Amino acid sequence: MTDQPLARVLVVDDEISLVNALKSTLEQHGYSVTGACRSSDALALLKQEKFELLLADLSLPDLDGIALLRTALTLDPGMIGIIMTGHASVDTAVEAMKVGALDYVLKPFRLSAVLAVLSRARTVQHLRSENEDLQKHLQAWTTELEAANQELEAFTYSASHDLRGPIRSIAGFASAVIEGIDQGNLAHAREAAVRIHARTQRMQALTEDLLRLARAARAEVRFEDVDLADIARDVFTKLQSETPNRSVHVEIAPSLKVSGDAGLLRLAMENLLSNAWKYTGPNAEPRIEVGSELQDGSSRVYFIRDNGVGFDPKHTHKLFVPFERLHPEAQFPGTGIGLTTVQRIILKHGGRVWAEATPEKGATFRFTLPNAPSTASPTSLARSSDLNDIPPRPADPPA
Repeated sequence: MTDQPLARVLVVDDEISLVNALKSTLEQHGYSVTGACRSSDALALLKQEKFELLLADLSLPDLDGIALLRTALTLDPGMIGIIMTGHASVDTAVEAMKVGALDYVLKPFRLSAVLAVLSRARTVQHLRSENEDLQKHLQAWTTELEAANQELEAFTYSASHDLRGPIRSIAGFASAVIEGIDQGNLAHAREAAVRIHARTQRMQALTEDLLRLARAARAEVRFEDVDLADIARDVFTKLQSETPNRSVHVEIAPSLKVSGDAGLLRLAMENLLSNAWKYTGPNAEPRIEVGSELQDGSSRVYFIRDNGVGFDPKHTHKLFVPFERLHPEAQFPGTGIGLTTVQRIILKHGGRVWAEATPEKGATFRFTLPNAPSTASPTSLARSSDLNDIPPRPADPPA
């Protein structure tokens, strides 16, 4: 007998001697068996426990075997049913198969015949399970392929528009530099050179963001323990060092432990937190919260909430589209690729990301990570008056 049962079997027959005989024989061959003599008792068991196989007599005192099987399959569609009958006929077999029975056995039967039928049932069940897994993988691959095609289309658009635009400007300003030098107008030449520098910075930022997006799409997820709270504190410290004159009220949960790829999750958090930092810029009292909450009483959802400029909810569908921007670039610089990168990273972890916002009242970005440990982090937030409470970290060296 194996350590783990081959399957959990529910035997239902009004003859207690037959139930006991099947139970004894099947358990000797590695099955875990529960018996019942009435359909009502069987249904009560099915509502409380999970069984892989149902072996039910056709004639039962309160509900016949076919009706029992029909009800049982509504409770657990993955279960396999087998009908036992002493009144064999083609009609009985066909009716049982229509309801969803895999097979039937005739009474009186040899126990070896029942073992053969159960073995075939387990084989079919394994094949169904493998097929379901393949369907899930196929759906995931299809989703990734569609996303990759969208990103390829977006990249093509970027190459023809977002990159060609700055290139044309650089070419024009370069001519202005040459003209200014030839005419001795150094002020004009310098102004054109400054504009060339700005356009090249724009191209560099766009190229770097495209590379990050490509790396996020190709990267293999390596799962390990990651604390999003630690990442958030590190990112905010860096943001504060880059803009020392800003005072932002930050609340970060003490611990937000998840299971995921540390590098990819850091990239996602950097994009989300940088956005929150940027879009709270016009607010006299900027505030950003990082934490988690329970959704539907069970699944853990992580969030980044700010009181910045927000956005019109009717444009929510554009948030994660590459190069789509909901605010003028002159007001809030950016390439429009950051949120696309965030979405790709969360999807690679098997989660989802979405946002809610109100114009001038801030935005909340939420995401799930299904592979997070069951011992989810608390939602209580550690409060600080401003980012000066976060231990300082030396600024990154110039590139």
